[in-house]
Amino acid sequence: MTENNLSRKLGFWAALAIGVGTTVGSGVFVSAGEVARAAGSPTMAVLSWLLGGIIIIPQMLVLGELATAYPENGSGYVYLSEAGSRPLAFLYGWATFLALDPPSISILSLAAVSYLGFFIPGLGGLTGKFVAVGLVLVFTAIHYRSVQGGGSLQVLLTGAKILPFAVVVGLGLYYLNLNNLFHVPAAVASSSLSDRLFGGISATSWAYVGMTSICYMTGEVRDPGKTMPRALVGAALVVMALYSLVSLAVMGVMPFDKVLASEAPIADALNYMPAFSGMGPKFVSCAAVIVILGSLSSCIMYQPRMQYAMAKDGMFFKIFEHVHPRYETPDRSILIQVGYGILLVFLSDLVTLLGYLTLVYLLMNMLIFGSIIFCRRKADYRPAFRTPAWRLMTAVSVLGCGWMAYGTFLWAPVQGLVAAALVVVTGLPAFYYWDRKRTKTLTPAA
Repeated sequence: MTENNLSRKLGFWAALAIGVGTTVGSGVFVSAGEVARAAGSPTMAVLSWLLGGIIIIPQMLVLGELATAYPENGSGYVYLSEAGSRPLAFLYGWATFLALDPPSISILSLAAVSYLGFFIPGLGGLTGKFVAVGLVLVFTAIHYRSVQGGGSLQVLLTGAKILPFAVVVGLGLYYLNLNNLFHVPAAVASSSLSDRLFGGISATSWAYVGMTSICYMTGEVRDPGKTMPRALVGAALVVMALYSLVSLAVMGVMPFDKVLASEAPIADALNYMPAFSGMGPKFVSCAAVIVILGSLSSCIMYQPRMQYAMAKDGMFFKIFEHVHPRYETPDRSILIQVGYGILLVFLSDLVTLLGYLTLVYLLMNMLIFGSIIFCRRKADYRPAFRTPAWRLMTAVSVLGCGWMAYGTFLWAPVQGLVAAALVVVTGLPAFYYWDRKRTKTLTPAA
């Protein structure tokens, strides 16, 4: 191993766990009610979760091809660069570092503390923030010292976070009441089926975000030609099955009018299961802590690889490309990003503000999925896996991401445009600075 190269130490299960572990977060506990209200009936709610997952599969197929064509760390930065758009590639990496990846570390750590507060009264304020920092530091120490150890931890945490959902599904199917599933409220009986389905699928979209995270670490995956497509599609199938079955369990045991009125439908559904009656809030709070910690661990593990890849390419601060000589991890990239995330723990209002850059992220993802069109035109393009019906899959991927971007724009149009302008105004000068330095480095002396 050279000074700034990372070794391939992650197998299929670790790659799958990173994808599933990043995606399945606390949002599903709230999304179950939002999807039900948008879909208008129990069966449409379950169908929305199923179709929402199916729509994600084309995106995983496209990324599976790109990841095997360019089996290195960096995800969208690499794919957009290879497609011939280095400025857009840089802006993607710039935006993830500026206001997407490190803020997610602070948000997840604070969310974990908020659920821990259910068991530890008074855990809030400044004390809660220090506990959040402590959680971040624990996972940082693990991922700093070992990629293999971090991968094994991620497999363990992902299994642990699936277990509570498996309990809900098992009990829900046991106590299933078919009358609940086929009840259609009179208020929505005459409404458009297509509108309800569209609304339901839209409400599931955010719960499926995160499966592409393993692409950040493709350069550390063993046999990426086989592992990456399987891990990406496998993550989509696992998460789709999990969400659909949880929805089926909730809708099957709980009267639909109660689901619509509930702010925590999974917790309330447990009250309709005799084995868990009265224990819903405690069970869900415990499950949420496990789920969030799994996502926090995953983010600390994969996110620093983006800026490591950029620095290695000469397009970011050189310090980010350093690899620990013993642990073989991008040590300084990990420490800097985690340090930034910890700073944001104490500036939570800023984290909320920076969330508006989500629109930028989604627009960039549309370009990443579309980059396969330009990559396929290159003479040296030789992926180990090729997307079936790739034109259709690419179109579905771009349109699906555009759908989410449109919904985000409607939520905060002015803030989203301001955030996009901020990325461009700050990112383009930075790009031209590093691009000139890179060009001088690559140009042989006369």
